[in-house]
Amino acid sequence: MSRRGRLWTLAVGALGVAALLVWACTGLPHFGQPHHPYGTRAVHASLAHRTANVISSVNFDQRAFDTLGEESILFGAVLGTVVLLRQTRDERTVTPRPARVHPAVRRHALLLVPVTLVAGIYIVAHGQLSPGGGFQGGVVIATALHMLYIAVDYRALERIRPLALYEIADAAGEGAYLMLGIAGALAGTSFLANFVPLGTFNTLASGGTVPLLNAAIGVEVASAVVVLLARFLDQALEIERRPGGRPGGRERPDGAPGGSRIGPGIRPPENGK
Repeated sequence: MSRRGRLWTLAVGALGVAALLVWACTGLPHFGQPHHPYGTRAVHASLAHRTANVISSVNFDQRAFDTLGEESILFGAVLGTVVLLRQTRDERTVTPRPARVHPAVRRHALLLVPVTLVAGIYIVAHGQLSPGGGFQGGVVIATALHMLYIAVDYRALERIRPLALYEIADAAGEGAYLMLGIAGALAGTSFLANFVPLGTFNTLASGGTVPLLNAAIGVEVASAVVVLLARFLDQALEIERRPGGRPGGRERPDGAPGGSRIGPGIRPPENGK
């Protein structure tokens, strides 16, 4: 096909998509209208399955397959990061040395570690009852762990962050979501169907599979964020190019070979050690 033909094909396709979008928008309810067909059905379905938080019902019940796609995107992004940022043969690992942290920063960050961790767990556990859920709570849990990096130093974070376990937990969260979906099909309904007893409305055990899928997402997101940040922090603070490594390796901002050591509680090693 010639260049002119490709341009005409693109133009006709774009006009067709634009016409379909305009046609779809004309059928939407007016802004501020109390009646919304999809919203009404979503609320009724949520209450029928005893899920107080309609958003969680949509995410983990009515459109649970879409949420599997979102979770898989994060899982794939972490997997790609682990592969791309793995340590190569011309790099070596150095131990970052601690630096003085301001007492006020250390004090307040250490106080916030348990508070943030409990808040994250609460957000995940109550995702089917109140605003929040596995995505939001998982990020909060990962943030709580990294407050040790701010309060103390990178080595303190490493002591509570065994990467192998978090990588396993990341895969386990993804696998648990899939297995719950398969269990629904094996139970005689459909993939990711809500087949578990619904429980009592507005309790932690309500919603059937919603709290289970929500918990799986919380584990996957928290572990994924920890692993993702670990790989980038390793590149910035621990991994540097070996002397005589191949051209194009990492260099510090001052031009010397090696990775940057900039960050809370970290100062560059002396003499490259």
